Amino acid sequence: QVQLIESGGGLVQAGGSLRLACAASSLNYHHMGWFRQAPGKEREFVAAINKSGATTYYADVVKGRFAIFRDDAKNMIYLQMNSLKSEDTGIYYCASDKDFCRTYECYSKSQNYDYWGQGTQVTVSS
Repeated sequence: QVQLIESGGGLVQAGGSLRLACAASSLNYHHMGWFRQAPGKEREFVAAINKSGATTYYADVVKGRFAIFRDDAKNMIYLQMNSLKSEDTGIYYCASDKDFCRTYECYSKSQNYDYWGQGTQVTVSS
């Protein structure tokens, strides 16, 4: 079982930056992802990184603004968010996938992740 704890959320003005962190009990060669959920909306894929860290995947709406990276020595996953927009507001969740994804289509589906953190709130004011 993998325990995940997110941190780093907060209130930021549009155009600003935040770095989210996800502390894992063990990364243990897992693929990892970030999802978010805005009020009244379904949870959506944000970014994913494969177990080696060599390949990353991004939703089109964050591509070029967000970056996911991992530090396996520290069991940490990060999401660097730049040029934030009001539509980036939501609860951000870190998740560990079931280790069979190899494509964007697979990584982008929440049902392919088996462990989730409790989430961290990001609010972007316009």
